[in-house]
Amino acid sequence: MTKEEIDFVQSDWAKVVPIAETAATLFYDRLFELDPKLRSLFKSDLSEQKIKLMKMIGYAVNSLDNLSEIVPAVQALGKRHATYGVVSEHYETVGVALLSTLKKGLGPAFDEAHEAAWGKVYGILADTMRNAAEPARAVATS
Repeated sequence: MTKEEIDFVQSDWAKVVPIAETAATLFYDRLFELDPKLRSLFKSDLSEQKIKLMKMIGYAVNSLDNLSEIVPAVQALGKRHATYGVVSEHYETVGVALLSTLKKGLGPAFDEAHEAAWGKVYGILADTMRNAAEPARAVATS
C-alpha cells in the first residue's frame, strides 16, 4: 500500500471512531440486507460482536504501516470464522457491506480514492483470512 492510501484509511477511521456504535449498526444492517442467511451465524444480540468488529478494524487500520505485525491475528481470525461456518463467498458480502457503511457514514469525503484504498486494505485482510481458513474449514467439515 502507498503512504497516501494508508493516510486515507487512517484519516477515515479517525472519523469513524466517534460514531463507532452507529457505524457497526449500519454495517450489520447492510450485511444482513445483502444476505439475510448470514444472520444465523451470529447471536441474537450483536452488542459484543459490534465491539469486536470495531476493535479489529481499528487494530488493522492502526497497523497499516507494518501489516506483517498483524498477520498472525488476522490468520487466527480467519480460522475461527471458518469454524463458525463462514465460507469464501461471505467475504465478498462483508466487503460490500463495509464499503457501503463507510460511504454512508463519511458522506462525500469518502470519494473514489478513499474507497479504492479501503478496498485494497479489505482485500489484503480478507485474502489473509480466507487462506488461513481453508485448512480450518476442511477440518470442521470432515
